[in-house]
Amino acid sequence: MGDDGVRSNHGRDVYWMLDAWAQRRPTHPFLIWEPFEGDCRTWTYAEFAHLVEALAAGLLKRGIRPGKRIMLHMDNCPEFVLAWLACAYIGAVAVCTNTRSSDADIRYFGEHAEIEAAITQQSFARMLEDNLPGAKWLAITNALGPHDQPLSELLAESITEHFPVASDAPVSIQYTSGTTARPKAVVWTHDNVIFGARTSAAHELLTPDDVHLIHLPLFHTNAQMYSLMATLWVGGTAVIQPRFSASRFWDVAMRHRCTWSGMVPFCVKALVNQGPAPDHYFRLWGNGVSRPAEDELLGVRTIGWYGMTETVTHCAVDDALYPGHRGGMGRVAPEYKLRLVDDDGRPVGVDEVGNVEVLGVPGVSLFAGYLHDEEATAASYRADGWFMTGDQALLHPDGHLSFAGRTKDMMKVGGENVAAAEVEQVVLGITGVSEVAVVGRPDEMLNEVPVAFVLQDRSVEPEVLTARILDRCRRQLASFKVPREIRLVEELPRSTLNKVAKGELRELLVREDSKT
Repeated sequence: MGDDGVRSNHGRDVYWMLDAWAQRRPTHPFLIWEPFEGDCRTWTYAEFAHLVEALAAGLLKRGIRPGKRIMLHMDNCPEFVLAWLACAYIGAVAVCTNTRSSDADIRYFGEHAEIEAAITQQSFARMLEDNLPGAKWLAITNALGPHDQPLSELLAESITEHFPVASDAPVSIQYTSGTTARPKAVVWTHDNVIFGARTSAAHELLTPDDVHLIHLPLFHTNAQMYSLMATLWVGGTAVIQPRFSASRFWDVAMRHRCTWSGMVPFCVKALVNQGPAPDHYFRLWGNGVSRPAEDELLGVRTIGWYGMTETVTHCAVDDALYPGHRGGMGRVAPEYKLRLVDDDGRPVGVDEVGNVEVLGVPGVSLFAGYLHDEEATAASYRADGWFMTGDQALLHPDGHLSFAGRTKDMMKVGGENVAAAEVEQVVLGITGVSEVAVVGRPDEMLNEVPVAFVLQDRSVEPEVLTARILDRCRRQLASFKVPREIRLVEELPRSTLNKVAKGELRELLVREDSKT
């Protein structure tokens, strides 16, 4: 015991959650894999715990020690869950990367996180081999080539003793886009994950009988914490699909009697477009917007929630037993404090928009920090300890909140965060570009898509310049970050400080869309 007393998770780590259910309900299904091709596969809690221990033993034999970082670069699959938990078991750190990342992204992640080894799928193997020169080895889930290292070869005899891992030790890293040109590495501890799992499950009223359909990417907080870890906390069942598929959704949901799922607006709209929903078993869905108009069409109640990688779980959420505010993102979660302030830090009133700031415990209810960036970590907090999310919200008289925009120069493209600065940095390096401003254009399916307004120096023909920009963006950026439109302009609107007035560009796009 130190000066802070006994930690709430003393004697517990992430693997403890799996082991507890493997002991209490060993034959209950933990994970059901529903691939787009091939047969469905089910693992009980006892079976999956045995596999995790076997991979953990194999990682130790391959030189992975506590604190070492392993890149997990995979679309949804059972091996992602297996590898993530095996890293946690031995105190290693799982670095979860977006599978739509570019070569440049992978090189940066590998160098910045000092990646020791990587686990990936066959489709990404060459990309990682070419861009992770510092990694000691690469294991492949579905190895095909004669020189590939199959993941199965890492499985070893199970560890008979669970080596203790401190609850405040790092367990996971996710790279998230911010206002800088490079994504920041958000560090979670075991405390973070246990807190997030328990809190998510409580907000969602999950029980051991729930069957959670997971189709959003596991390398993101939404599916990883709100769905998978929340399900693990209650000892429920997770049904995992490779990705969202509107045409496959209802068949899988009905066969496994799924009762819960996390959504984003795109998924809900796509399901509505599929036609009438069957008489399903879903109790609730979670989404960034509560009670959307589609609820009645699909026969399910949606609870609104709001959170980010840095807040670990929902810091605002609807009461699952009571109606939410239509179009809202919930109320302040009881595990957090949340305030809305103006740019000078003064509280705003009811029916006013303010900057969202959250008060929690770093390393427990808030992230432990940004890897190798103490300055950015410190800059994300006010002097009084409130974390500045970079988002804005409106407070309604009934206490519900509605999302009102982003103070950070960010876009939300189909559920993915895109930093305008990152796209602009790529475009600025092209001959013929004098200046560039990237903003989001509203999109019915994806929420926003990037549009690049480019001030050209006329040294290059417009058609050639446009082609150059698109070519470089496609080579250096993840696909969802590539501008959907390049606009060559003679001037850019300016603010009083001569900065580009991006608000005017956004308004221009909104006006154009309203006329179509």
